[in-house]
Amino acid sequence: MGKLSSLSHLYFSNFLHNFSIFMVIPIIPDVTMSALCPGEPQCALAINLTGFQQAITGLGSLVVMPLMGNLSDKYGRKALLTVPMTLTIIPLAILAYSRTRSFFYAYYALKTLTAIFCEGSVHCLALAYVADNVPEGRRASAFGILSGIGSCAFVCGNLSTRFLSTSSTFQVSASMAIASTVYMTVFLPDSIIDETLSVPIMSTAKVESITGSDDGSAKKQQVFKTLPSIEDIIALLKSSLTFTQAAIVSFFINLAEVGLHASLLYYLKARFHFNKDQFANLMVISGIAGTISQMLIMPMLAPAIGEDKLLSIGLFFASAHMFLYSIAWSFWVPYVAAMLSVFFVLSQPCIRSIVSRQVGSYEQGKAQGVITGIGSLANVISPLVFSPLTALFLSERAPFSFPGFSIMCIAFASMIAFVQSLIIRSAPQISEQRAGNCNCVEP
Repeated sequence: MGKLSSLSHLYFSNFLHNFSIFMVIPIIPDVTMSALCPGEPQCALAINLTGFQQAITGLGSLVVMPLMGNLSDKYGRKALLTVPMTLTIIPLAILAYSRTRSFFYAYYALKTLTAIFCEGSVHCLALAYVADNVPEGRRASAFGILSGIGSCAFVCGNLSTRFLSTSSTFQVSASMAIASTVYMTVFLPDSIIDETLSVPIMSTAKVESITGSDDGSAKKQQVFKTLPSIEDIIALLKSSLTFTQAAIVSFFINLAEVGLHASLLYYLKARFHFNKDQFANLMVISGIAGTISQMLIMPMLAPAIGEDKLLSIGLFFASAHMFLYSIAWSFWVPYVAAMLSVFFVLSQPCIRSIVSRQVGSYEQGKAQGVITGIGSLANVISPLVFSPLTALFLSERAPFSFPGFSIMCIAFASMIAFVQSLIIRSAPQISEQRAGNCNCVEP
């Protein structure tokens, strides 16, 4: 009963946090273009700055995510959740105050810096928290519920944008971000505070290098054990073929999703003159479909057919909906594509559930952090490739007339993830002994 109560607090604080983030998404393109290119239907500067921001965020997250996951294994999920949830408030508060060009640049700089710690870290740590409190056989459903709550927040946040002015949207968003942090701090019990890691992440070579050192030196090395090295990450990848395959799939999923996120709204604005209300309508449709899928469909299908097959189904429909966006010939086609999210949102919780089975109970934060870090590598590459491509094909300098060409290229990246997912076979959770044999020793 205590674990169910702690999960309910996690779910609610996660809902508030996601609500605050998602409600500003439909309005960011309008705010960006108003500050940088007022009165123009398309803005290459806005597209390229958005892509650059996501690349910097991904590069920072590549280092930060595994570290935060590792630290949460040692010091507890709650302590590490406090950091990104608090930092999220700052850029939202700036745009809540003013959206002039100078304030926009201040927002842009601080958003780029804080997103290094915030982008994906709350979800990553929440997944590790769920894995701490849910038996291995029920994790796929629990992960699906967590993602479904995120989709529900996505719907509610975007729906609220339809009825709020621009200034009110950012004010409400900043208030909800504060509320989520306060609620989590007060009500969420911690799940792990591990003083002696049963499955340490320090390699044998590192232990040998400090053998015979004095106590002070040993204490210093103990601090750095929380920093995962490249060797530690490679050892984790080598510990399971399924984990390695899941990491490859995760890379291409993120490559496609980040590319779509960076390009789609600007593509629709240039192609069909969408505004914040139409963006909100599109996201509400996608969010409702995703919520139904993750809250109802996934808990029923995951035990019946397995996460590996469900992952392939989700990635097939992810590719299909991206192809549909790329060839959209009328304003209603994106709405049809958004409805396919009833299937494609299944991919992320499935890949996380597969990963959680491959490591011991004291490496959940580390494993989820590594997968998030690998996704962050895709976050660096994707906007650097697809944002300039989108800006080129939306401009008059396009080599041929195909505004959705960049979206189609993104769909091909998703197809690679789909093909790789076909060879994944979700294995049973590995034993603690096996988890500890990945070039690791007990302290």
